[in-house]
Amino acid sequence: MIKNYIKAARLRTLPLSVSGIIVGSFLAKFSSYVNIQGLYTPFVNSEKNYWIFILAILTTIGFQVLSNFANDYGDGIKGTDDNREGEARMVSSGAIAPKQMKLAMVITACITLYVALLLIYTAFGKDNFIFSVIFFGLGVASIIAAIKYTVGKSAYGYSGFGDVFVFLFFGLLAVVGTYFLYTKQLNFTIFLPAFTIGLLSTAVLNLNNMRDRVNDAKSGKNTLVVKMGAQSAKIYHYFLIIASFVFAMLYTVIKYQSPFQFLFVLAYIPLIKHLVFVYKNKEEALLDGELKKVALSTFLFAILFGLGQVL
Repeated sequence: MIKNYIKAARLRTLPLSVSGIIVGSFLAKFSSYVNIQGLYTPFVNSEKNYWIFILAILTTIGFQVLSNFANDYGDGIKGTDDNREGEARMVSSGAIAPKQMKLAMVITACITLYVALLLIYTAFGKDNFIFSVIFFGLGVASIIAAIKYTVGKSAYGYSGFGDVFVFLFFGLLAVVGTYFLYTKQLNFTIFLPAFTIGLLSTAVLNLNNMRDRVNDAKSGKNTLVVKMGAQSAKIYHYFLIIASFVFAMLYTVIKYQSPFQFLFVLAYIPLIKHLVFVYKNKEEALLDGELKKVALSTFLFAILFGLGQVL
């Protein structure tokens, strides 16, 4: 039984989910900022900041697992996964009953919210009540977004809005939100790598939807790919990955200090090969193997981008 829940958690998606946390943490650690009093303040290593990183990672993993459980549950009860390509889903295959998956979602949501509260208290303490309220609201919104992607009559994943939410939550909130947890400040330049992570995360979703296009259309799941068609989805996919590179490059040029900052370019080598594969692809089921490539390339980007700030 536990093995089935591990499968439903889709561990291969976790590196992608933490990529934004890694980038946001590196941006905070290796950049100085102006604090509330207008003073120039460098990032200081502390036990508090280590706990922020750990709790942020755990919170994000919790949101991702919740999203995967909800996706499995929502698509399963609607019959969307009955003839899907790729790995089997637990609810549609009968390995986990809908009621059991629903309970797993509730438990995961509660644990994740608790960890998120620990993160908020660690970051803001008692002195920044407004910030705490805002981030608590963002945490609740993340839980709702994770569930409503495929669950319910108004599931936004069934009406083509999944891309927007992935971009916002995996990109902007993950990177900018993490940066703010450390610094309590914002800098417009950090939105550039946040765009990069958001676009790459959206590319993973788009690739998944390209693979499932035919089945989704039959099941009434009107993803953006279903709405725009196979060829336009490919063009959109090219845009997502190329634009992600442009934003990362723009940030690096603006913040240039060392040639090591261009290390992230190495992460785009497998992505270039991926784009060639997508361009030549005629059988959408074969795109399943590309999902891991894009997800791991995004994780590699996060590591290399961060290291580039250090060296």
